[in-house]
Amino acid sequence: DPLNKGFDVFFGYNCQRNDRIGRYRPPEVRNPIAAFAGMMVKLDESVGQVMELLDQLGIDDRTVVMFTSDNGPHREGGHDPDFFDSNGPLTGYKRDLTEGGIRVPMIVRWPGVVPAGRDSDLISAHWDFLPTACAIAGIEPSEDIDGISMLPTLLGKPDQQEHHEYLYWEFFERGGKRAARMGQWKAIQENLHKDADSPIRLYDLDSDLAEQHDLAAEHPDLIARFREIFDQAHEPSEAWRFQALTN
Repeated sequence: DPLNKGFDVFFGYNCQRNDRIGRYRPPEVRNPIAAFAGMMVKLDESVGQVMELLDQLGIDDRTVVMFTSDNGPHREGGHDPDFFDSNGPLTGYKRDLTEGGIRVPMIVRWPGVVPAGRDSDLISAHWDFLPTACAIAGIEPSEDIDGISMLPTLLGKPDQQEHHEYLYWEFFERGGKRAARMGQWKAIQENLHKDADSPIRLYDLDSDLAEQHDLAAEHPDLIARFREIFDQAHEPSEAWRFQALTN
């Protein structure tokens, strides 16, 4: 009986919104805007259906539900993220390594286990999901992973939470770029297909979440440390080569 033995379901949402567009498409509203509004309604309804089914199956109170996204908003298909203020104060969009491209929401619901209505400032990433799921299931993940279990934070025990020294991202497209976060500090380096020593920008996310004030010139010690992190974290790949680094 899988309902008693336990199982994992990944619901990768593919929103079909055509039946919800009409209510948001008066003559003065462009179709992509109406489509986005319809998608949000459809998403909300579909998540509600999943939650209702869990209740009908009698497993609602022993099911962990995690809701998140893969990246920030995009501009493809005529979508206008500024119209909906999709990013608030954040800079950038999908495929950018500024916070607007990589910072996403995460909501966890586990009745009676995860305290409801609580926020967390834990710095984490999606690669932390695997060890977290393993910890919930009571099994050990393989040793060769980058993630850290978030379970102590979910249980309301932040004093037991392990922390990343840094988080690292790289993106092959749009000239080649990479970024790292270490505590409150965020470093971004771009144009890596042409210049291996391209400038590194530095931001203090505690005081500058919009990443508008480059502090690199004021903190050469941090820039040196982030260069070490970039060299340490980058793994060369024949399929996804940063041309300048390869040469």
